[in-house]
Amino acid sequence: MSTAIVWFRQDLRCHDNPALYAACNNHRALIPLYILEEPSESIGGSQGWWLHHSLSSMQKELKIHGLELCLKKGNALLILKKLIEHHAITEVYWNRCYEPEHIARDTHIKNELTTLGIKVNSFNGRLLNEPWTIKNKNNEYFKVFTPFWKQCLKQIEIPNTLVIHDWPDSPDITSDNISNWNLLPKKPDWAKEFHDFWEPGEVGALKKLELFIQHHLQNYKKYRDEPSKIGTSRLSPHLHFGEISPWQVWRAIEQVQFQQNFDPGSVERFQAELGWREFSYYLLYHVPSLPHENFRREFDAFLWQNDNEQLKLWQKGLTGYPIVDAGMRELWRTGYMHNRVRMIVASFLVKDLLIDWREGAKWFWYTLLDADLASNSASWQWVAGTGADSAPYFRIFNPILQGEKFDPQGKYVKTWVPELAKVPNQWVHKPWEAPKNELLITLGKDYPFPLVDHNLARKRALQLYQEIKRT
Repeated sequence: MSTAIVWFRQDLRCHDNPALYAACNNHRALIPLYILEEPSESIGGSQGWWLHHSLSSMQKELKIHGLELCLKKGNALLILKKLIEHHAITEVYWNRCYEPEHIARDTHIKNELTTLGIKVNSFNGRLLNEPWTIKNKNNEYFKVFTPFWKQCLKQIEIPNTLVIHDWPDSPDITSDNISNWNLLPKKPDWAKEFHDFWEPGEVGALKKLELFIQHHLQNYKKYRDEPSKIGTSRLSPHLHFGEISPWQVWRAIEQVQFQQNFDPGSVERFQAELGWREFSYYLLYHVPSLPHENFRREFDAFLWQNDNEQLKLWQKGLTGYPIVDAGMRELWRTGYMHNRVRMIVASFLVKDLLIDWREGAKWFWYTLLDADLASNSASWQWVAGTGADSAPYFRIFNPILQGEKFDPQGKYVKTWVPELAKVPNQWVHKPWEAPKNELLITLGKDYPFPLVDHNLARKRALQLYQEIKRT
């Protein structure tokens, strides 16, 4: 009876999992394996919390099907070799990763195992299209989203849902205790509120998808930019950990888009957001330096100010600009930030404070539950104006106008910045302009004055941008 390993990485689900499906169809004994790699695999603090609960959920789901999830910590190649030797493994299965470091790791491991006579089977369990399959007319990769996405839509082929009918057995095997991995914060427990907002795991992902389709997809195009409303899917952490596949989301969306009176614009807009995720991975695959280097190299000469004290105030949500502070506090409390607000806080950091986008990406990596290396890097470069298909550098979000437009009643701000709860709506996005008798708080004591004058900061940023254009 042949025994195989399924090495789980960014695909923590039992359903619609190509690697698991193939392994179950071809073997009567199976070791489901997750490796916490050291030191190469970097996990943000918030993501450690999610990973702990996601793996715990997966252990329960696999046990329903008679399988035991094997947890190991250390060097992946050494761990795989030991398991192969001790359990007479003939084949290893995994779904592909697309980060540069992971591609190099997987290539090395595949070569090493192949020399041992072990067959390695890899699959696409993470993207709608493989990044090397989308090319322009010159057989080159796209650098602009819209033509990229149009080509993706032409090439997309919806695979059938993968359903496992016969589950293999698990051999007896020793496994780490996940509690010993110390993924959960202790003192202080800054993640204590996360359970109020999230249910990590495959079950939670499917619930979130059903809730979005039933109650929010219809108005997605209308409400997606309003942070006080639940107008988005909030599937991004589940997609990041692979608890749900983009194909599962795509199929579910397609099933409802032809229903009577259903807004096709909302469906198309949401599908395009999946497209932006694809484009981020696509760029990272073709430009491995994306997390560390400016895509537009002329920005290497840009004079970032990098004031560490201002960076800390931004991180703490104490900039004096309510919509910015609300976003940063939502992030710290929930591990998430509304997408519109992400653009606002990012623009404020790189253009009002002139702090390098890499510092913002680093903070988001540590605090965001959904911080894909691809999406995090591409999005920060987009806002900074340094990336492919970027917002032009001179597009600088005005935090006051953005707040007034997308949070007109101040509901979002007052939820996350309670100091401003009693400030009249007229002044909630610019409390320093309010008459003293209407403010009901003391600026500089109860809530800070603005860290910078936005109008002056904007002029300073544009002047520096003009200087690098002349060089």
